[in-house]
Amino acid sequence: MTRSTTPLTVLMTTDTIGGVWNYAIELCGALNAFDIRVVLATMGLPLSRQQRAAAASLRNIIIKESEYRLEWMDDPWKDIEKAGEWLLSLEAWYRPDIIHLNNYAHGDLPWNAPVMVVGHSCVYSWFEAVKRSSPPDAWSAYHRRVTSGLGAADRIVAPSRAMMSALCRHYGPFRRFRLQVIHNGGALWAAGPKAIHEPLIVSAGRIWDEAKNMALLDRIAPKLDWPIAVAGDCRHPNGNILPLYHIRGLGKIPHKELMSLFAQASIYVSTALYEPFGLSSLEAGLCGCALVLPDIPGSREIWGNNALFASPRDDDEYVAILRRLIAEPVLLNRTAHAARAWALRYPVSLTALRYHGLYCRMLRERGHTLGKDAAGDTVHNMIRSTA
Repeated sequence: MTRSTTPLTVLMTTDTIGGVWNYAIELCGALNAFDIRVVLATMGLPLSRQQRAAAASLRNIIIKESEYRLEWMDDPWKDIEKAGEWLLSLEAWYRPDIIHLNNYAHGDLPWNAPVMVVGHSCVYSWFEAVKRSSPPDAWSAYHRRVTSGLGAADRIVAPSRAMMSALCRHYGPFRRFRLQVIHNGGALWAAGPKAIHEPLIVSAGRIWDEAKNMALLDRIAPKLDWPIAVAGDCRHPNGNILPLYHIRGLGKIPHKELMSLFAQASIYVSTALYEPFGLSSLEAGLCGCALVLPDIPGSREIWGNNALFASPRDDDEYVAILRRLIAEPVLLNRTAHAARAWALRYPVSLTALRYHGLYCRMLRERGHTLGKDAAGDTVHNMIRSTA
């Protein structure tokens, strides 16, 4: 069967709460260059007005919205079953060529199309990094469902080697040919060198998530001469709120406003105890921020020597590094330029190219013959010319 003249259709899941939404919407936009249509099935919370507008701006996606609970939420299993029935009905209606799941629990559904499961994070590696322990026995059902979902998938993808290692350690082993690391990518429209640095430190992430470790920033803020502004939701999906006392909480702001914030600031800081990739760090680097990141495997893998690192369990290390950057403009500029130059190695167009290649391999393994993709050649040449 030849598919050279027929656009591919991908059924993709995403939640609407964290960074997976930004990953999904940027990737969907970049996949348009390959003439790929995406049926984007959302779960978690209802789409915000800004999220709905972002989706509507993309010509190649069809949004199918739900509020089914996610597998890491409290007592989600009835919703997980209902969501599975809903997803299978979407497959029956749209007949996608590829199933691209950004969650685990539905990997073992009786899909007709080949399935990839992308592991952005997980509860067991979260506990390992944040609590330095295994999860309580109450998470055993989660472990069974994640193990089953990953085990049934044709391909398992992770945004970093660190995250892939965690998936294999907690839910494997898996056969090597099924595994692929595809780094996340940033949108270059948001990028641009800055002529003027404002005396501002920024961060972003789910403030309620203990892994983001925003309490450290709140503790050290009074010790710094520059203010700290943090974009992200303080309210946990269960209703609990993490209060901030010394840093300026901006709440959950639209993505374009977040990019504007990064473009104004001089320093982006992350104090995360757990960060499998760190898309906000990448976007801040593209916008010209100097990066101060946690000394953890994911950050080291992605950034090498192109950021400054501190232990996320040591307030004094963060204070010392930030004070030095504030006091030494030459160091600040050098650090910012290094981050931006390195961030340019991770364009979302390259991420899309790699996913497109994996989609094609998965289809060939099912006996499909794909013709030459002109759009793919165009993007590949563009990436090669700017590398």
